[in-house]
Amino acid sequence: MVSSDHSTPPSAADDASDSGPPTDGDGSGSGPSVRRRAVLAGAASLVGSGCIQRSRALVGRDSPEQLSLSIKTVPADADTRATTVARTLADRLTTVGVDAQVVLASREELYRDVLLNQKFDLYVARFPHAHDPDFLRPLLHSRFNGEPGWGNPFGYASLELDELLDAQRGQSGTARQRTLREIERVVVRDQPFSVLAFPEEIRTAHTDRVTGWASDGASTSLHYLEAGRPQTSRTNAELDAVTGRPAGDRSEESRLRVTLGDSRPTENLNPLAVEYRTGTAVTGLIYDSLGRWIDGSVGPWLASDWEWGGGADGDGLTAVVTLREDLTWHDGEPLTAADVAFTYRFLADTSLGALENAVPAPNYRREASLVESVSVRGDDRVELEFGPTSRRVAAAAFAAPILPELEWADRNEPASIAGLAAADSITEALVWDNPTPVGSGPLRFDRSKEKESLVLTRFDDHFLARESIEGPPARYAGGFAFDALEFSVVPSGAAAVELVAGGSADATASPVPPETVPDIGGAPDLALRVTHPNAFYHVGFNVREAPNSNTRFRRAVAALLDRESLVEEFFGGFAEPAVSPLGRDGPLSPDLGGGASDIVVPFAGENGHLDVDKARENFREAGYRYSSDGRLLTR
Repeated sequence: MVSSDHSTPPSAADDASDSGPPTDGDGSGSGPSVRRRAVLAGAASLVGSGCIQRSRALVGRDSPEQLSLSIKTVPADADTRATTVARTLADRLTTVGVDAQVVLASREELYRDVLLNQKFDLYVARFPHAHDPDFLRPLLHSRFNGEPGWGNPFGYASLELDELLDAQRGQSGTARQRTLREIERVVVRDQPFSVLAFPEEIRTAHTDRVTGWASDGASTSLHYLEAGRPQTSRTNAELDAVTGRPAGDRSEESRLRVTLGDSRPTENLNPLAVEYRTGTAVTGLIYDSLGRWIDGSVGPWLASDWEWGGGADGDGLTAVVTLREDLTWHDGEPLTAADVAFTYRFLADTSLGALENAVPAPNYRREASLVESVSVRGDDRVELEFGPTSRRVAAAAFAAPILPELEWADRNEPASIAGLAAADSITEALVWDNPTPVGSGPLRFDRSKEKESLVLTRFDDHFLARESIEGPPARYAGGFAFDALEFSVVPSGAAAVELVAGGSADATASPVPPETVPDIGGAPDLALRVTHPNAFYHVGFNVREAPNSNTRFRRAVAALLDRESLVEEFFGGFAEPAVSPLGRDGPLSPDLGGGASDIVVPFAGENGHLDVDKARENFREAGYRYSSDGRLLTR
C-alpha cells in the first residue's frame, strides 16, 4: 500500500530500504558511508579466515547505485506530443542525476505493458475522453488495484480517497461537487499520475464531399451519423475536377472516405481488447448500447425507455429497461433481453465463473461495477439492480456495448498468448481479434486489410433507419447517410490533410497536428474543425515499487515539467495546461487553478527553464542524496 502522507518527512512507509539519515552527496556524515567503513575495517580481521568474498558481498549490497528510471511511450509517428514530453522529462531527469531513458513501443505494446502486465516505471500517454467524474473511481480506488485495464494501473492506494470516491457515487448536486473538490485535491497532492494538459483536436473535411462533419469533430461514433451528402448543383465531372478524383472513378454506392492515423481498428475490432481501444468511435458504430451519451447525459438508444425504482439517489436503485421492438443483430438473429443480461454478467466476469477469480472486462470496468445484478423480465425487458448510486452515475452503465451471447459465451477460457504476464487473469474474450464482428449498430463490418483499411456498410435494419425517433436520438433519424464508410490508414496528419485536399479522402477521422492548420485554412474547400474532448495527457507512475512509492519523489518528478511551456511549444497552443484530471475548464477548486495552494506542484524553474539546484533540492527533500559527481542515488 502507498502512503499518501505529504506533511511529514519520508519514512520507512515510503521506502522500506531506507535506513539512517540521508547525506547530501559526498558520503560524509553518519549515513551509509560510515557503515561501509565499518564493514571494511571488519574485513581486515577476516583475511585469514577465508571470508573475504563474503565481506565484499556485504560491501556491494550496501553501496548505493545511481537511480534508474525508464519512461514508456509511443513513437512520434503515433503521437508526437507524447514522445516529445517523454524525451523532455527524460532529459530533465538526467540533468538532475537520474539514469533515465525513453522506451518507445507501439500503441498496443504500450497499453499491454501498462494496463495488462503493469510493467513500467513511468509512462506518458493520453487518457481517453471521460463523460463523468466517476471515471476516477476505477482509475484510483484500491479495490481495482491489480486488475487489467484502467482499473488502477498505478497501484495507488489511499483509504482517504477510497472513501471519497465511494461517497460521490451516491451523491448529486452540491454535495457531490464538494466531494469531487476533495477528490481533486487528494489526487493533485499525491500525484499517482501527473496531469499535463487537455488537448484540442483538429480535423478537416472537404465541403464538396461531406456536410455536417460535426462542429465538434468525429471523436465519437455518433458524429459519423451527423455527416451528410452535400446538396450541390455541380455535376459529377465538376466535382471530380475540384477534388481531383479520376474521371470514371465512381460507383452507384455513396461512400464516406476518411483517414485514420491509428491502424489498430484494421487489426482488431474487439470492444473489450483494452490495448487496442482508446475510444469507441469505430467499435461504437458496430456495437450498440442500451443508452448513449448525448449532450452530457445518457439517453435511451437500444432501450425505448427505462423506469427507475427501488429508492432515492444512493439507496439501492433499480431500473427496468424496455428494448425497442424488432431489434436484430447484423446476422439477422433477434436481439433479446437474454443478450442484455448475458452482456452485463459477462462484463463483470468474462470467465463466467470458470476461473477462481472473476476476470472483468477492463474497458467497461466502471459500467459493470455499477450493476449488482441483472434479471430477464421477458423477451424485451430486463431489470438492473445497482448499489448505493445516484441515477446520473448509474445511467452510465447503460452505455456499455451489448454483445450477442452466441458469439461471446465460449470466449471465457484462459488466454494463451505471448506477452501476457498473468494469463490466468486474462480470458480469450479480452485478447480475441474479433475479425468479423457481429453487432447491432448502425454500421456493419464489410472487410478490412490489416494496417491499411477498414470498410463498414450501412445496416438497413437498424432502428434509426426504420422507426420514428423521439427525444435526443431524433437528430440521428434515418441513420448513416452513406452506403459505406471507408477508413484508410495514413502515415501522418500532414498526409491526411493532403489526401482530403486532393480529393482522395473526404475527411479526417483522426486528429491532425497544429502544423497543418495553415494548410487547412489556405484551402477554400476545406473546413477546419477544432474540438475540446475531456481527455488529458499525463505522466503515469508505477507506485508499487520505489522510488515511485514515495509521494515526495513523484512530486519532485512532476516539478520538472512546466505545463504552460509544454502547451505552447509542443501543442502549438492547441491545449489547456492543467493540474487536475477534472480540469478541462479549470479545476473545481479555485485555488488549484491559480497555483495559490501548496498542494499544487510548482515548476522547479521559470518560463520553461529548469532551475537545476531547486530541482535537486526537491529530490533531497524527498529523502534522496547525491554522489560527489552529481548522481542521484538509490536508497
